[in-house]
Amino acid sequence: MAVLPLPLVPLPADVAVADGAPFALTGAAVTGDPDAAAHLRALVRTRTGLDLGTGDGIALAVDGSGPAESYRLEASTTGIRITGADAAGLFYGVQTLVQLVGRDGGAWVVPAVRIVDSPRFAYRGVMLDVARYFHDLDTVRAYIDRAASLKLNVLHLHLSDDQGWRLELRSRPELAAEASATAVGGAPGGYYTQDDYRAIVAYAASRHMTVVPEFDMPGHTHAVGLAYPDLAEPPAVEVITEGSTPVAGAPYTGIGVGFSSLRIGEEATDAFVRDVFAELADLTPGPWLHFGGDESLGTTPEDFAGFVASASAAITALGKTPVAWHEAGAAAGLAPGTVGQFWGFVSPMDAAARHARAFAERGGRLILSPADAVYLDMKPIADSPLGLTWANGPTSLARAYDWEPTRVVDGVDEAAILGVEAPLWTETVATLEDIDALAFPRIAAAAEIAWSPASGAERSWESFRSRVGGLGPLWTTLGIRFPALEEVPWTT
Repeated sequence: MAVLPLPLVPLPADVAVADGAPFALTGAAVTGDPDAAAHLRALVRTRTGLDLGTGDGIALAVDGSGPAESYRLEASTTGIRITGADAAGLFYGVQTLVQLVGRDGGAWVVPAVRIVDSPRFAYRGVMLDVARYFHDLDTVRAYIDRAASLKLNVLHLHLSDDQGWRLELRSRPELAAEASATAVGGAPGGYYTQDDYRAIVAYAASRHMTVVPEFDMPGHTHAVGLAYPDLAEPPAVEVITEGSTPVAGAPYTGIGVGFSSLRIGEEATDAFVRDVFAELADLTPGPWLHFGGDESLGTTPEDFAGFVASASAAITALGKTPVAWHEAGAAAGLAPGTVGQFWGFVSPMDAAARHARAFAERGGRLILSPADAVYLDMKPIADSPLGLTWANGPTSLARAYDWEPTRVVDGVDEAAILGVEAPLWTETVATLEDIDALAFPRIAAAAEIAWSPASGAERSWESFRSRVGGLGPLWTTLGIRFPALEEVPWTT
């Protein structure tokens, strides 16, 4: 059985192949933490068809020592022990163990290894846009499982855009009733009831993921005008970037951006913002609420600055930390401590870097989401039937891996970086199969950049592509329909 490189993604902080024969899974049993044990049994059954019993062999425990989310794993011919600093660390140790499972001849085994592991960044996210295309609970749960298996710990849900509003709010019932029925290309829309949303939050928590909900404002708000016309400006059609022309009061099913805006400076709009974020805060146990702030091309700079100041202050007053796309850094009145999300290129253009630095200068931190590296909706190859190419053309797996967060925005060091997030916008993404086709295997590159040390003997493209290739059989048994990109030497 080949042991180097082990099929581990993200790469652990410290991993060593130990002397001795592997541990045989046939007839093995697991004891310890009941939640982690149940999760391990389910994954091993899916991967191998084996049912782990109850008893000695594989021991799972939380001991409270080490950094948050860290774990230690030791496997030998006589047994396996995984110890997490906390429940999340133990969960991630289980994910590592499942990646190690392989065949030795006809037997399912785990190689003898010693691993000590902890994350580089606290925030390791994926974003799913459910506004352009609506994705149901089963799809969201499946994506949570996929992300969590790679030690990602944040699900950013993009809940509103020009094409639809996707969350029931009792303070503003017309949003679900009048603004949720359509999607890109005239596809059916939809929305989450409050119970649906609570179910997503609970399921994410069971996989140690925090949900960050986003209501995008003051732009990307054409759908708001379908429900509350007095809150929306007429479409600024002269700034639309591409696609069909929006019409006030009519659903928008194109993919153009930049044309919509709330009516800024009016009490009705201010009350709307306070109401929707107050209700969202009540529904969301996590610390962050995202208010968008991007591509407000139909809004004057003065109005935009005023909106950013009032929206970030309103969210702060709710006891939550505001998050906004990097353009919001242009607003002098941005609430101190607001987290910025950078979506410019790895080599920033225009004022993107300056706006991103402003968050750190005001006591906040940055989430790095460079579009030409981690936007999962970009085509992986030129002839892909799904995806877009505006972020410097197709994004190969190699390009998705070849970037370093501390080198993107000058003047922002590691201490000012909260983490990394890989967004998946859904202009071309209607199903879970579409999600898999674009997210995998590039989501693994984002996971490694977010979790693993910045350097090391195995922290290289050649090692990574080999380790990803070794995960092919696991992903297949988990039902992930990933494209077999030619960049990767896939194990069969």
